Amino acid sequence: MKPKMILAPSMLSADFKNLGEEIKAVEKGGAEFLHIDVMDGIFVPSISFGMPVIKSIRSATDMVFDVHLMIVDPIRYIKEFASSGADLITFHLEAAEDPQAVIDEIRSHGCKVGISIKPKTPFEDVIPYMDKVDMLLIMTVEPGFGGQKMMPETIGKVRAARDYVTEKGLTTDIQVDGGVKYDNINIPLEAGANIFVAGSAVFGADTFGETKRFVEYLANR
Repeated sequence: MKPKMILAPSMLSADFKNLGEEIKAVEKGGAEFLHIDVMDGIFVPSISFGMPVIKSIRSATDMVFDVHLMIVDPIRYIKEFASSGADLITFHLEAAEDPQAVIDEIRSHGCKVGISIKPKTPFEDVIPYMDKVDMLLIMTVEPGFGGQKMMPETIGKVRAARDYVTEKGLTTDIQVDGGVKYDNINIPLEAGANIFVAGSAVFGADTFGETKRFVEYLANR
C-alpha cells in the first residue's frame, strides 16, 4: 500500500507576531501536520519554545501537532508535552538512554511515536525500534538551525529505511527534515520519504500559496 504524502510546515520559520494567522494559512493551504521543534540549548545549540506555546496554540487548529523533541533525556517531559496537545512526539535516538522506555512513555499518554536520527547516525542503529514506532524522522541537516541546505549524503538512509519498511511489511512513516524546498523535494520523495518538513520554503510572503503548491505537488505523486 502506497504511503500517504504529507507536508509538515515547521513552525520555527513562522512569523511569531502573527502566529495564529500563519497557522490558519498553512491549514487552509492543505497541510495536515504542524511540525513543532522543541530545542533545549544542550542537545542542540539553539533554544526554541516549550509546553506553554504548544498549549496556547492547540485551540487554533485541528492539524496534527508533530512535536520534535531535540532535548536531552526526553522521557522527563513526555507527560507535559502530551497534555499540552501533542499528537505525535518524536525523540532523538542519540538523546535517550533507554529508547524503548521513551517509546513506552509516549504510548502511555496516548500519542503516536516518532524516533529521529541525526545525519551521522547510521540507519542500522535505529532498526531495533522500527517496528515499535509510527514514524522515523531522518534529519537531512544537522539539527538546531533553520535555513540549511539538504545534505545529499543523508538520502541513502531514506532509501535504506524505505527498503526496510517495505521488506518487513511495516507501516512506519518516513519523515525528512532539513533543507526541503519545492525544487528539491523530489529527491527525498523518490528515495522513499512520505512526510516532509519544510520551514522557510513555506512560511513567508505567501504562506498559504506556498503551502498549497507543496500539497498539490505531493497529491499528484
